[in-house]
Amino acid sequence: MTKLYLAMEKELLIVDEQTEAVWSRLSGMQPVSLATDPFHPERIYCGTFGRGLWRSTDGGDTWEPVGDPGLSLKPVTEGGITHPHVMAVAVGKAESRQDLGAVYAGTEPSGLFVSRDGGDTWREWRELRTLPSASSWSFPPRPHTHHVRWIAPAPKQAERIHVSIEAGAVIRTLDNGHSWEDRKSGGPIDVHTLLTHPAAPQRLYAAAGDGFRNPGREYAESRDAGETWEPMSEGLEHHYLYGLAVDAVNPDLRLVSAAESPHHAHDPVDACSYLYRKEGDHPWERVDQGLPAPEGTVIPTLTAHPSQPGRFYALSNRGLCRSTDSGRSWVPVNIPWKEAYRWQHHHALLVVE
Repeated sequence: MTKLYLAMEKELLIVDEQTEAVWSRLSGMQPVSLATDPFHPERIYCGTFGRGLWRSTDGGDTWEPVGDPGLSLKPVTEGGITHPHVMAVAVGKAESRQDLGAVYAGTEPSGLFVSRDGGDTWREWRELRTLPSASSWSFPPRPHTHHVRWIAPAPKQAERIHVSIEAGAVIRTLDNGHSWEDRKSGGPIDVHTLLTHPAAPQRLYAAAGDGFRNPGREYAESRDAGETWEPMSEGLEHHYLYGLAVDAVNPDLRLVSAAESPHHAHDPVDACSYLYRKEGDHPWERVDQGLPAPEGTVIPTLTAHPSQPGRFYALSNRGLCRSTDSGRSWVPVNIPWKEAYRWQHHHALLVVE
């Protein structure tokens, strides 16, 4: 059974793809990030804006706060996740302890926390805040602060983890958090989605906002674990990227969501967004078939099915869509869609089988 988890602006929706049944959970909790444990897919983690990190051990039916007993109500100063805005969450696939993957939680302001026991206890990696570029990190909508936007553990090396700071850097550790390397010259600095691929373990994929002010720098890849980066934007007519997905089997098949500017990406009133696909070394090509009209569509969040090649999903304020032909055409997933969703911003999409 395939389940889809949709982090909407004010609730978490859980969709059974086969029956198209829908459940609402975490009402009023502002979910913003999602991850599953690859060793126990029924374990789901959901980061929220203001209410900390939540965990389900039964596929999303019930939830409990983790990180600190009081974190769902107020910040704490030590011993857990010390900030209530958990903007990114990931679970490592390279190794397990006690049959559980390592859980990583990123916060606003930028902090990174790790749990080796499924979320019961946590340690902060404070070293990243001492990086030289840290003084320049700033999130434009809230310029007084910044946050961990994405965490990308290497698929086959447990000690290597890549982190995107919004906005300011893509950083990495090669020794399981003991030390951190700052952003690389020529690399992207405003990455919204940062992915790895098990079939290409040294590769990184980055969909960024860099192209808004510097066209040609909206998309980049690294073939050497983040040491160097190569822009790959030929064919993109819209230069602010947000969503990114890579095929489950083919590491050379990518999809991105794009807009002309941050305003056109995220403002439901003036939204206008697009999807593009790229295969191999061919230029990006725009795809439209079956998707909602660009006008009025908040920039979609994208994900690939974890095991089925050619199967992708796109979540926007206009609904949930699915592609089974490598992103060339799309159909809506037939689930109830409240009118209120049209004027809200979705945040994350997770597919679990």
